[in-house]
Amino acid sequence: MFELLKRNPAPTTITTPSTATDDTPRETNPEALLNELEWTTIRRLDGQIQGDFRTLFRGAGLMLADLREYQAFDDVRHIDWNVTARMRTPFVREHLEEREISAWFLVDLTGSINFGSGLINKHMLALNYVATLARLLTRHGNRVGAILYEGTASQRHTIIPPRSGRAHILHLIHRMLTLNPSQQRSETNLKDFFQFAQSVIQRRSMVFIVSDFISVPGWEAALKPLRQRHDVVAARLMDPSESCLPTEGLILVEDMETGEQLFVDSDDAGFRTRYDECVQAVDKTLQEAFEQSGVDCLELDTSETIDRSLMRYLRLRKKKSRLNI
Repeated sequence: MFELLKRNPAPTTITTPSTATDDTPRETNPEALLNELEWTTIRRLDGQIQGDFRTLFRGAGLMLADLREYQAFDDVRHIDWNVTARMRTPFVREHLEEREISAWFLVDLTGSINFGSGLINKHMLALNYVATLARLLTRHGNRVGAILYEGTASQRHTIIPPRSGRAHILHLIHRMLTLNPSQQRSETNLKDFFQFAQSVIQRRSMVFIVSDFISVPGWEAALKPLRQRHDVVAARLMDPSESCLPTEGLILVEDMETGEQLFVDSDDAGFRTRYDECVQAVDKTLQEAFEQSGVDCLELDTSETIDRSLMRYLRLRKKKSRLNI
């Protein structure tokens, strides 16, 4: 029993008499959803992602922002050889990003994304996150595109080319709504997804990866090349019941990507200890992968509003920027 959960520690669904009817989907009309986000979230965040003349994110541009020591994930094309020769240590240039940038959303829409123990699931959380950031960026004249990943069984990638405007955001929301993660019955392979995205996105861009990062091993190696070419931010989709198993006695646990099921005793102290160890091991592995790749990770929880999550992340990013990390 434990070995089965250890192979699939997070992509689970918990079915009990008291929670089986709680996963009622929220508003699924693109226009209504965007209106709600504009009033409750985007107004609070407007100006935090990007000001009228400068962006919070550094990347391609003409104005020099800073010089710092070379790190393993940096592009060698950004090395300042004059400073390197004087300091006898490799230094790279950082520029302020051009006002108009292209942003891409790499959205994982495989089976585990359909999980949620509260009012919204991870699929709706991803939708809110993408819609909020996309609307914020397009309000300042930037273009946004997306690559939607549906799983290894179909090998399908839906590409939405970068454009601006409210109508484009509504189109993006509609495409995410019409793809149903619950119908996908295959394991996630983020390595193939990242490699495909690398071949599609040619121009240096902002890349937002939206996933719960429940995948077959090996995707970490494909993340590094993506980070070397683009400014990458990862958004990890989470649910409280994945990290803290509810005490409901005997419950049915299902792997939402393979359909494998089993009964577990959630009140058993030994089982809960082993489950917590698995969760901590997964968290540590992800943290190390992001640190080695030089990718910032924003944790999005289904129990927290999008604006609070984004504000927390932006404060951390501004702090790192001031410290020249």
